[in-house]
Amino acid sequence: MTARVRDYMVLEVEHLTSRTTVGDAIDRLMKSRHHGFPVTDTDGRLVGFVSAKELLRNIRDRSKPLAEIIRPGTYTATPDMAIDDVARVMFRFGLRDLPITDEDGRLCGIVSNLDIVRSHFERASPAKADTLKTLLSDRYGLPFSYRRGLVPISRLRPTQWKVFEDELEGRRYELERGFAEPVLVVQKGDRWILIDGHHRALAAREMGLAQLQAYILTSDRPEEFEKVELGLERLAQDHHLVSLDDIEIDRSAHHPLLEVTTQLLRRFEPGEVARGDGDA
Repeated sequence: MTARVRDYMVLEVEHLTSRTTVGDAIDRLMKSRHHGFPVTDTDGRLVGFVSAKELLRNIRDRSKPLAEIIRPGTYTATPDMAIDDVARVMFRFGLRDLPITDEDGRLCGIVSNLDIVRSHFERASPAKADTLKTLLSDRYGLPFSYRRGLVPISRLRPTQWKVFEDELEGRRYELERGFAEPVLVVQKGDRWILIDGHHRALAAREMGLAQLQAYILTSDRPEEFEKVELGLERLAQDHHLVSLDDIEIDRSAHHPLLEVTTQLLRRFEPGEVARGDGDA
């Protein structure tokens, strides 16, 4: 199934009209996190996009309306466009945001590069669930299926005994902005076995959340599955993992990926450019 822009666009769009003055636009920009705004006419039709650079160039002309300083037209997309096609447009032209217009040219939404990232995260998770479903079916000879839903964080049983503080901080950032991928859980009776997403689960708990989005795998023959002991269940027992409280948070070391990156960077003197010839 092709992901569409309408599945990820933000409907509440902060925008300006062509009659807005440069001074008012600068004031609005200073109070926001944006780097610019879509500009519409009085009927809500998109006429352009004003960036912080354009406003800075005209900072001495605060009384000018935006209609006199912006270039007419801008890159746009429609709600029915494939999100991957929009991602290519944004990457090719270095866009942070892309306004979305309806068939009449009226502004109806906006897609940011963070929305693009979120779309890729969400589509990667089903692939993980499919892989685990196949592995469990092959290993235990039982049919499995999965669904997306909410799981209670307090009842998750972990299968990973250590996480890294810096990676935990990154997951908090993702959760706050709404583009963290769902965790992966196996439901066995009244037990929720956490397979993937330990950093996300801990970050969500620290943020005071009670539930978390997850892909939940269950057996289509639950009575037979109850008699099976998963290897991950034995692993949890061996490390005395009952709840998220039992996970060690390593605050003294970096996540392995960050360690590798740091080591690579240290191989180059300041100002030296890493070549793509295998020396790294």
